[in-house]
Amino acid sequence: MIKDYMSPEEIEKKSFQIIKEKLEHLRVSDDEREIITRVAHATADIKFAQSLIFHPQAIKAGVFAIKSGRDIITDVEMVKVGIRTKQSSKFGGKVICLLNDSEVVQVARKNKTTRASVSMRKAIPFMKEGIVAIGNAPTALFELCKLIEEKKVKPALIVGIPIGFVGAEESKKKLCRLSVPFITNEGAKGGSAVAASIVNALIKLTL
Repeated sequence: MIKDYMSPEEIEKKSFQIIKEKLEHLRVSDDEREIITRVAHATADIKFAQSLIFHPQAIKAGVFAIKSGRDIITDVEMVKVGIRTKQSSKFGGKVICLLNDSEVVQVARKNKTTRASVSMRKAIPFMKEGIVAIGNAPTALFELCKLIEEKKVKPALIVGIPIGFVGAEESKKKLCRLSVPFITNEGAKGGSAVAASIVNALIKLTL
């Protein structure tokens, strides 16, 4: 039974209580459970949240990167604005999105490619031992995988959750074949809110 009025805090608390009950049966580590819970809360999709795939070193690498003040690179502004920068910035790291950078826009237009893919190459100087969170553009994940294969970058963690029916599933499969720690899922589902919620869960685990 829902009360006539519930404060935002009460609603959030109740939501997490419901999610916790629905995930009681899940056999995962406490840290994985924290991330899965946050994704379930962001998407209202328990089944999707349980489908996340964790590289064995993913959480440890992500938490260490945040605590070490490394930057977080995002593919789109929606992921950037969804990340709790107040908490992450206390360690010195920045959240960076170069999608609307003037040079990125020009190069993408000239080469007839996506700004998301160009922005990954532009962000190379910020990626070392940092986190790359991709929640929208499969082309960004494809480009990032290519950069890793070319040994031009080696992030500490890739949160690869692009969404869509064109390229998303394929880009995630490519990611899973790399040796770099990652958090991803199978199929077309994903999104900016999912990527941001995963990063926020990692930030929470540092506090």
